Amino acid sequence: MDLRALRYFVAVAEERHVGRAASRLHMTQPPLSRAIRQLEDELGVTLFERTPKGVTLTPAGTTLYDEASALLGQADRIRSRVTAMAGAATLTVGTLADAAEQVGGRLVPLFRARHPHVNVGVHESDLGDPTAGLRAGLVDVALTRTPFDDTGIGMRVLRSVPVGVVMRDDDRLAGRASVSSADLAGRRWVRLPDGTDPMWTAYWTGGAHDDPSPVMRTIQECLQAALWNGTSALAPIDQPLPAGLIAVPFADRPPSDLVVAWPKTGRNPLVRSFVHVADNGWGP
Repeated sequence: MDLRALRYFVAVAEERHVGRAASRLHMTQPPLSRAIRQLEDELGVTLFERTPKGVTLTPAGTTLYDEASALLGQADRIRSRVTAMAGAATLTVGTLADAAEQVGGRLVPLFRARHPHVNVGVHESDLGDPTAGLRAGLVDVALTRTPFDDTGIGMRVLRSVPVGVVMRDDDRLAGRASVSSADLAGRRWVRLPDGTDPMWTAYWTGGAHDDPSPVMRTIQECLQAALWNGTSALAPIDQPLPAGLIAVPFADRPPSDLVVAWPKTGRNPLVRSFVHVADNGWGP
């Protein structure tokens, strides 16, 4: 048994329903059900009676609930005392564009549950820095998108998302199932700041290097340029768009990965914990 399995068990016991317990734990129901079955198999007992309305504890389950609650309470007290003795810890998280919004709803409660006394600072980067502050040493860990030069940077993929060409909904290509580079020849594209990572620039822009278009530093600037001026831009296909814009799948680009990234040198325990939470919190 490990503490995570016991926390899962206690949540189901208190909610008396696997679905409600999964919601409380910020996870989906199938992995929670599997964890409970594995715990029962490990102990060799039935912990819950399954009913159409939910679950109820068996006598063995009641005993485990009493013991597990006491154990988890003691573990939380140990964590609090050790953290207090170590002093206030700080973790700086870099974010790029919409990356934090995509995963924050899942990661924030999970990380806070593990480290309630850690001060979390957030550094938001513009589109000119796809490492979200990692390369400049401004952050400890980052939530961002690929592709970019990852020399010296470790990454864990949270999910992959196809990209599309953002255009006005009255564009002649707006009704297409997908578009290619040939379809977009001669278009005016958004332009990223000079000096931006070449791999990142090549992926997210479709214009020539001498394109006279104004420089764009934020997602909103790109979207507004597409809306007001008909400027073409690339975005994840699930990017929320203002009225009047649509994203048509772009056949000439592989999906972009939403990732948690960290420096390969000097990785501290809080960074390891953040990566672990991100990796597990994004599971099915």
